[in-house]
Amino acid sequence: MSGPASAGSEQVTDPRELVAFLESGSKPRDEWRVGTEHEKFAFRWSDLAPLPYDGRDGIGALLEGLARFGWERVHEGDKLIALRNGLASVTLEPGGQVELSGEPLRTVHETCSEVNEHLRQAKIVCEELGVGLIGLGFQPLVRREDVPWMPKGRYKIMRNYMPKRGSLGLDMMLRTCTVQANLDFSSEADMVRKFRVSLALQPIATALFANSPFKEGKPNGFQSYRAHIWTDTDPERTGDLPFVFEDGFGFERYVDYALDVPMYFIYRDGIYHDVAGHSFRDYLAGKLKGFEGQLPTLTDWADHLTTLFPEVRLKRYLEMRGADGGPWDRLCALPALWVGLLYDDQALEGAWQLVKDWTDQDRAALKRDVAKMGLRATVGGKSVQTIASQVLALAQGGLQRRECRNRAGIDESGFLEPLIEIAITGKTPSDSLLERYATRWGEHVEPVFAEMAY
Repeated sequence: MSGPASAGSEQVTDPRELVAFLESGSKPRDEWRVGTEHEKFAFRWSDLAPLPYDGRDGIGALLEGLARFGWERVHEGDKLIALRNGLASVTLEPGGQVELSGEPLRTVHETCSEVNEHLRQAKIVCEELGVGLIGLGFQPLVRREDVPWMPKGRYKIMRNYMPKRGSLGLDMMLRTCTVQANLDFSSEADMVRKFRVSLALQPIATALFANSPFKEGKPNGFQSYRAHIWTDTDPERTGDLPFVFEDGFGFERYVDYALDVPMYFIYRDGIYHDVAGHSFRDYLAGKLKGFEGQLPTLTDWADHLTTLFPEVRLKRYLEMRGADGGPWDRLCALPALWVGLLYDDQALEGAWQLVKDWTDQDRAALKRDVAKMGLRATVGGKSVQTIASQVLALAQGGLQRRECRNRAGIDESGFLEPLIEIAITGKTPSDSLLERYATRWGEHVEPVFAEMAY
């Protein structure tokens, strides 16, 4: 989750300014970039427990250790809660998950190099502290009540509000990790096309990256328990967004949706003020309870957009949010998948042909079934495994046609190899973990930390 945004302090008086804010993200093709974000669970090697904030081996110490690599410290009160270097940042999720939000970069090669350097730095500091980082979609061992909360004001507000809207919102905050890719668009029409294709195909990414089969030391019955959690977190800020597929969808329709999603907070003078449950539409009308007569700024709007949680989220770019966290190689595979599909016209059209006849009911059922069944789910009479293979072939072709090569002359399509193997075998990462659990791990989850740590 993001920290406070910085988009402008002038008061907003007209919804058209909010539309223009989103539209201002449009870029010509030669300026398109890709950004990668990924979260990791931090734990102590001595007892595999998640790290508290304080202490010599706590999250605060981990951030302080990373700061030596040229990161600028970001504080909230007297607490170090983030690091920043240019447009990249290292931030904390509510349960101490460590997130890299990477720079927008030109190629998958560049974003993968950034991921590698971040993990190299993190590994050095972790070894000094006796702690580790692991990439999974859901915390495999500890109970919700045993996860320490991080000292960030926005999380206190969300912690109080989440249980009012669903039974699994606190699990989302404390016990999930994801990997995400952020991509650009050239115009409203291009945004709409990419939004529709990527939203329809998020469940395919969920299946390929499914990596959360354990809960509190036992199998949980899901391929992606993280994906299941989103079905009971907050119906007003999650879901399938069927309006995206309706005629006339564009920036204005998304703004109309976002205006009615309840707010969590506004940020003023270093303090998060609780306005949970009230709408941005009221704020725009000067009727926000407790702040009557005040009008929002574009920074307030940018903050509010970070609290919407659909599987594709529109800011001044599009965020792909459907994948479980995972090991090193799959962190580079996710941006490769979406760049290959969305940044090549032929691949994008091919992907649209795959999904254009799916109904709202098809998409909703697919999202639900993939969390439980992974590649064995079906939609439109086809297995997800078959569709995943078709999607990967399209993405592979798109990356090859981009001809973005590293110094060795290798294009970006090689980053898809871990996903291609998953699609060919039909064995998701969760299947592989469950197989180890049932055999050489002797039905114990603890070995996952040793085998899957970065």
